[in-house]
Amino acid sequence: MFNVSNVSISKTANSKYVKPFSINYTLNGFKKTWDLIETHNSVSIVIYNHTRNVLVFVKQFRPGVYINSIPEEDRVSPIDTNKYPSSLGVTLELCAGIIDKDKPLEQIAREEILEECGYDVPLDKIKKIKNYRGAVGFAGEHQTLFYAEVTDNMKVSQGGGVAEEGEFVEVVEKTLPEAKQMLEEETFNSPPEFLYGLLWIFHYIFPNV
Repeated sequence: MFNVSNVSISKTANSKYVKPFSINYTLNGFKKTWDLIETHNSVSIVIYNHTRNVLVFVKQFRPGVYINSIPEEDRVSPIDTNKYPSSLGVTLELCAGIIDKDKPLEQIAREEILEECGYDVPLDKIKKIKNYRGAVGFAGEHQTLFYAEVTDNMKVSQGGGVAEEGEFVEVVEKTLPEAKQMLEEETFNSPPEFLYGLLWIFHYIFPNV
């Protein structure tokens, strides 16, 4: 359950997550200025529970998705959360996290799986799939996708994120047919790596589902 209230909009100041700046350059004789955001690189993980033959995802409330679901004329403080409920900003995603520690990416992925989904996965069960770029219009950060097979024996907690940091994550399991059916949906509140992760697993791991 994601219950959002007291929503207001303010200017960003001294963020430890994003830093806006502009780049000035000449491209094929044209002088240009482009606004950018410096942000963290990240990891995400496609998780398959072999014991029960399900894929493991997470639900989160994403403020960016929420605010962009509200018409600009109604983005006034305070936001009317009766008219615009928190469900507008709830996304279904892969387990993921930013890279804000000086550790191997596999270790960061392992920690995110434990924090968000509650599985204590050996490092040798976490396989790198691909590196790619995200938010290429304004950030271009590195993103790394992993694949992990887990079992019920690896489940050591309920997951849900780091509560003391105000992180609220809901673990969601989908059968393989349920997950594949999502590829037929015209729209859903999920980032591109979620769609890519689904396409990858049904092409390489479960092509006959």
